[in-house]
Amino acid sequence: MKVALGVSGGIAAYKAAEIVRLLQDRGVRVQVVMTRAAQEFIRPLTFAALTGEKVITDLFSAGSEVPNVESAIEHIAVAQSIDALLVAPATANTIASFAHGSAADFLTALYLATSAPIVIAPAMNVNMWNHPATQENIEILRRRGVRIVDPGSGYLACGMTGSGRLAENETIVAATMEALGATQELAGETVLITAGPTREKIDPVRYLTNRSSGKMGYALAEGALRRGARVLLVSGPTAITPPGAAELTRVESAEEMRSAVLRLLPDATIVIKTAAVSDYRPRVTAEQKIKRSGEVSLELEPTSDILAEVSHAKTSQLVIGFAAETENVLENARKKLASKSLDAIVVNDVSHEGVGFDSDRNAVTIITHDEVIEVPETTKWEVAQRVLDEIIKLRKAMSVAKAT
Repeated sequence: MKVALGVSGGIAAYKAAEIVRLLQDRGVRVQVVMTRAAQEFIRPLTFAALTGEKVITDLFSAGSEVPNVESAIEHIAVAQSIDALLVAPATANTIASFAHGSAADFLTALYLATSAPIVIAPAMNVNMWNHPATQENIEILRRRGVRIVDPGSGYLACGMTGSGRLAENETIVAATMEALGATQELAGETVLITAGPTREKIDPVRYLTNRSSGKMGYALAEGALRRGARVLLVSGPTAITPPGAAELTRVESAEEMRSAVLRLLPDATIVIKTAAVSDYRPRVTAEQKIKRSGEVSLELEPTSDILAEVSHAKTSQLVIGFAAETENVLENARKKLASKSLDAIVVNDVSHEGVGFDSDRNAVTIITHDEVIEVPETTKWEVAQRVLDEIIKLRKAMSVAKAT
């Protein structure tokens, strides 16, 4: 997801830097648009360093007597690329421009050009906020569907006390995530996710592994971040980029994954084990490359059952397992649900072509102790959303049970 963050000229402009970080923590890409007045309070370089994106400061490229076509229509390109427009802080002047359709700078032109959801967080002097003109402009925007994050009350930079103080950053970000369709139901949770395959060394150049790409676990990590969770991601070797806000631990072998998971488990409130951990490893690893010389026999031994250890060591954590099966899919999954004391298990039939391993698509069955939920073939992102929905239901049920 991509959000354009409009920063207009007020003393609260410095708080926008923290808003950038909070959005990035939820897996959101941010591009900052600054008014000329905003640049008097905070420099564009700050936002460029934080976001890694071009910071837009003018409707046309600076230093060019004749604007080129690209700069002349950049507000249209940005308007079409974003999933939401957030303006924080929004001054009385910016709010008035939005309400009356002015397009005097890039931010106001972007407001008119985008069809994405719009969130505005006003900040100004108490008298400016309470003035009938400002309140009428706010009501105009509300009627148009703009989400207004009302300012708080307190001591203002001007020395007065009253309404007009920029709302808390977390409140602003929560409103933005809701506009993006990502609820914050996992706020306060720490989700430990394992993803990808493991590799068990045979010799210095060969290893045993499987076809897991890590895409399912990474989709769950990004989905949990967008819903407000802190994410601890333990990943085997993959070729995909993890969500930037996830706290990543890279591992290779099953034993390395076991050590990482047990070390992080006390910090977690929810554990989702999507990793395809090798069930066996060579009993002896050759110190030198095994030369080609006819038949070679490998003696294998089982790796640790990480999921069983997690279930045994858990305290109040919710634990969800994943299982890839090729036969007796539901029967095998139910056995694992019971034998490993899981709260839920997500199982898929990997014998079907085009889903599961090496694919962007999946079809799964989510099994809890009370329900069986079929998720027909769809994208792994959508599967992740369905899994997270069920986890939230289980979490709420657990809270109710504790309360009673």
